[in-house]
Amino acid sequence: MSVSALNISPQPEVIASFDAPTNTISYIVKDPNSNACAVIDSVMNMDYAAGRITFESADSIIQTITDRGLDLQWIIETHVHADHLSAAPYLQDKLGGQIGISSKIIDVQNTFGKIFNEGTEFQRDGSQFDALFEDGDSYQVGTLHANVIATPGHTPACMVHVMGDVAFVGDTLFMPDGGSARADFPGGDAGILFDSIQKVLSLPDETRLFMCHDYGPNGRDIQWETTVVDERENNIHVGMGATRESFVKLRTERDATLAMPKLIIPALQINMRAGEVPTDSKGHPSIKVPINAL
Repeated sequence: MSVSALNISPQPEVIASFDAPTNTISYIVKDPNSNACAVIDSVMNMDYAAGRITFESADSIIQTITDRGLDLQWIIETHVHADHLSAAPYLQDKLGGQIGISSKIIDVQNTFGKIFNEGTEFQRDGSQFDALFEDGDSYQVGTLHANVIATPGHTPACMVHVMGDVAFVGDTLFMPDGGSARADFPGGDAGILFDSIQKVLSLPDETRLFMCHDYGPNGRDIQWETTVVDERENNIHVGMGATRESFVKLRTERDATLAMPKLIIPALQINMRAGEVPTDSKGHPSIKVPINAL
């Protein structure tokens, strides 16, 4: 994993951190007028075969924040990730800040609470998070104004966070040659995803979009930044005038060929709890493996 600063001035400074095992890009977003910052989509590392959790990715982010004397105010989840584990509570314990996600987390908790046969002790009200955002809500990172756009389709709780001239799109979009995220998980919908993507593509042309994942299609180097106009003109799934009908057909056929993410079983159980690892009746950290449920 590497941490590299992107050259952004005078708009928010964005520091990207790539986690190679999960192909996830996390971000530190710094207010240009103060030391306030936010972290977007942090990663807690897991050796699934060994059942071992570590924090190399999060520690790298913590080191950067500490070295620069930044004040962590927000820890943002763009959605409930199925392919990596959130390090939100670890970051909060070390540096403070509020953990925020879409209010539609309640829908996700209800859906996967049933799939994982969670008991009544699992609260399905989003109370594990400090802030639940509605479409159009805003918040501050120091003097930096941030607003949120609901972008369901991949999951019901997906949101894009816009700060200055940048937008963090989660899994709603990939780089132009990567297309879009799948829509076949419980609660997903390809048609709704298309509609959500149009919201992103209606942002100003020069808006810079930051991806949550990149897989280096066709062997190219990993990338995570593009623009609205580049996506609108070149995205292989939704660019070049693609219609809703053609997108739904493409997305549905493609999704039928995709394997489940390697970490989906622990990721969903942990991430719907704001990054907290569930425990068994004796208080031991543990996860459940539902059979033929996903």
